[in-house]
Amino acid sequence: MATLLVIHSSPNLTQSHTRALVAQHVENWKARHPGGEVIERDLALAPPPHLDMATIGAFYTPEADRAPQAQQAIALSDELVGELMAADELVIGAPMHNFSVPSSLKAWIDHICRVGVTFRYTEAGPQGMLGDKKAVLISARGGNYGSASPAFAMNHQDTYLRTVMGFIGITEVTTINAEGVAGGDAGLAEARQAIEALAEAV
Repeated sequence: MATLLVIHSSPNLTQSHTRALVAQHVENWKARHPGGEVIERDLALAPPPHLDMATIGAFYTPEADRAPQAQQAIALSDELVGELMAADELVIGAPMHNFSVPSSLKAWIDHICRVGVTFRYTEAGPQGMLGDKKAVLISARGGNYGSASPAFAMNHQDTYLRTVMGFIGITEVTTINAEGVAGGDAGLAEARQAIEALAEAV
């Protein structure tokens, strides 16, 4: 049975273009996988806490040596990693916030990038451990930060998310952006078309 993990990060719960585009992708996925499971994690409703010393210390303590307090410190991280590892596919909905991602999504990333769990260090450098998955990154932006835009150099969102995905081993990544939504619906229409094209291509 196929499993899709959906990560929502838009704080706009009712009028988010990003959430609407993610919902479109999820419905298409369900149509292709009628017996599949969808796991949804809404970071706006339950934002992960920023990492603290206790959590970081527990990350680097061998499991057999973790005291109860350390186990408690990484309980949420273990849950988030478990969801990710159980999924065959991942979709992240991330509006652009100040040229990058919402802070709740950054916190989620900090909890799922775990040495020895989702990546490891080798003689050749870091190696991701989740290479059997693929990801779709969906975003709506008020301005235009696409590759042909003069503002492209300020787009630290796409490069960051793709770097993180590659770091944990997910290299089959599709990025769909609705550009310039503050100025009209053209970018949304293009993004919707891209989502439909992705569904047809699978």
